[in-house]
Amino acid sequence: MAGPLLVYGAYGYTGELVARRAVERGLAPVLAGRDSERLARLARELGCEWRAFPLSDAESVRRGISGAAAVLHCAGPFARTARPMAEACIGERVHYLDITGEVPVFEALLAMSPAAQHAGVMLLPGAGFDIVPTDCLAAHLVRRLPGARALVLAIGGFGGVSRGTARTMLEGAGSAWAPHPGVPARRTFDLGSGPVAAVAVPWADAFTAPRSTGVADVTVYLVAGLPFRALLRAAPLLAPLLRPRLVREAVAAIMTGGERGPGPEELARPTVVHGEAVDASGRRVAARQRQPQGYALTALVAVEIAERVLRGDARPGWQTPATAYGPDLVLAVPGVTREDL
Repeated sequence: MAGPLLVYGAYGYTGELVARRAVERGLAPVLAGRDSERLARLARELGCEWRAFPLSDAESVRRGISGAAAVLHCAGPFARTARPMAEACIGERVHYLDITGEVPVFEALLAMSPAAQHAGVMLLPGAGFDIVPTDCLAAHLVRRLPGARALVLAIGGFGGVSRGTARTMLEGAGSAWAPHPGVPARRTFDLGSGPVAAVAVPWADAFTAPRSTGVADVTVYLVAGLPFRALLRAAPLLAPLLRPRLVREAVAAIMTGGERGPGPEELARPTVVHGEAVDASGRRVAARQRQPQGYALTALVAVEIAERVLRGDARPGWQTPATAYGPDLVLAVPGVTREDL
C-alpha cells in the first residue's frame, strides 16, 4: 500500500503531539479532521497537506482517506468515531491505527477482523499509552513464564489528562465494573521507590492481554491517591448528572484546569509499569518497565508503529501491539527501559 500516513484529529491535544512527531520523523503526514481552519493553521506551521472531512458521512470519509497507506486515528471518543473510520479503511484498503483505551472499541473492531483480513487491512487499536507498554510487558512476562495462568499489571505516574481523555472518561462514568471475584480491589506495589497504593481499574488490557498472551486471568491496577479512588467509587452515582453534553464539557474543563492537556513539565515526567505472572505451581516472574509520560509515549510509539506499517510491516486483521510486533516493540521507543525482577 503505497501512500502517506493520514493523521485524523491532528489538531487535538494528542493528535498534534502525534503530527509533530510524524513530521520530526520525516513522514510528511496528511493532517485531517473536521475543522478546516484549525487544520490549515497547523498544516501551515508543519508544512503538511491537510484534508477536512467529518466522520458522519461514509462517502466523505472514504474520499478523505483515499490514497493513504495508513490512518492514525486520534479523534475520540472512539466509541463514536472508530467504526466509521475503520469501515472506510477496510473499504479503501488502508491500514487502521488508533490510540483508544476503550474496551467496547476493541470489541467492535475485533468483530470487523474477518472483513479486514479479506481486504488485507490491519486494524490495530490501542497504538499509544493505552495499551502498548502494558501489552508488551504482559507478552514479555509470558515469554519468560510460558505456563502462566494469571497476570497482574500496575501503572504508576499516569498524571493529568487531556480534555479529550476527560470527555471519554465522563461518557463512560456510568459503566458498571468490578474486579473478578477473589481479586483485591486495592493492592500495594513497589514501583522502584517504595510501596504505593493502587486500585483495580477497567483498563483495556483485561480484554486485550488474553488475546496477546493466551492468559485469561488479567488484572490491571492504577496507582492513585484517595481522591481518585473516591471518584471511581462515586462515578456510577454521578453518571445521571453527566448526561448533558454541556455538563460533561464543564466538568472536563475543571478536570484539566482549563488546559488542553498536560504542559511541558508534566510531559517530561516518566511513567512506570510493574508486571507479574504466576503459573499453576505458584512460580512467579516479575518485571518493571519505565517509559515517558503517557501522552509523550503515545506520540512516540504511535509513530513508531506507523513507520513500520508504511514500510509494509502490517499483519491483516485485528491485532494488538504485541501480536503485531512482539513484546519488545516498546523498547524501540526512546526513553523506555525494562528490567526483570
